[in-house]
Amino acid sequence: MGNAIRLLYRKCCSPTTDDNPHGVSALSRDIFSFETTSQVPEGLGSYVVSSKKAQANWYGKILEAWKQAKPRPQTDEEAARLVVATLKGHKKADVEGLLTFYRLLSPGKLDEVANESPVSVSEGLKFELHTLPVDQKSVADGDTVTVYVSSTDPIVSSTLPKEVSLAAAKRAKARENKNYTEADALHKKIIASGYRMINVQNKEVLAKKFRIRLRGIDAPESKMPFGKESHDELLKMVEGKSLKVLVYAEDRYGRCVGDIYCNGKFVQEVMLKKGLAWHYLAYDKRAELAKWENEAKQKRIGLWAAKNPEKPWEWRKNKRDGN
Repeated sequence: MGNAIRLLYRKCCSPTTDDNPHGVSALSRDIFSFETTSQVPEGLGSYVVSSKKAQANWYGKILEAWKQAKPRPQTDEEAARLVVATLKGHKKADVEGLLTFYRLLSPGKLDEVANESPVSVSEGLKFELHTLPVDQKSVADGDTVTVYVSSTDPIVSSTLPKEVSLAAAKRAKARENKNYTEADALHKKIIASGYRMINVQNKEVLAKKFRIRLRGIDAPESKMPFGKESHDELLKMVEGKSLKVLVYAEDRYGRCVGDIYCNGKFVQEVMLKKGLAWHYLAYDKRAELAKWENEAKQKRIGLWAAKNPEKPWEWRKNKRDGN
């Protein structure tokens, strides 16, 4: 009986081959296939240098790490980070080959993921967010972005209102019964509570909304010179990506003030070096921010191409004063 079950499982849930879909879903399928069959995917050997015995050892480790992860990886970036952390100490060529096989990470990006760390983790860090992929409409300007975090994340699950959880369950049932009018009404109730159902890889995820104000920089307003360029650069960096956000405070507009990391890049660093934001010295004294701003000034790039660009905080004050 056991052999028959294994044979059926292999036919229905065979591991990924080089022609099959990739990403977090394929990796998840393969590691749980490995739990039953002890088989690693065909074709993986073309991407890595170690033996099949070593490959089986990796899948065993990844399987255990996956089971223990709370929440489990939901995006390609989260899966890549779990693999890198789990296989720390293994040959770089093997780890990068495994990630490339699943198209979780482009070659050459492994060091950025493995070595990613905050530039300066200051005292006062409140909490850390790991977001779902960012939508195109989520970037307001060069220093503000709206993100969503899954309700399975401990930061969100610990404060998830019962009425929102209940509305999400009722909405799923309504959609199952093709009662889309009721489902839409329930979604509006969920949205009004600061949550939303987000489609992630053809699966709906209940997520909480957070507005993030990038800590330590001030970008040109949309109607200022380089306002559009600043917005577009931030959008280009984060669209479709999952972000890590270190939150330090909440501003008077209810936004979380934090540092954002995207695919190993410190977002504020990129904005300053490209001359698309000012160092907001009045609120952040970090020396590295001043250094990156000065580098852009010396190169006269971005907004620093102008002789004396107007500062956004002065521009806003003039608007408030009616000038």
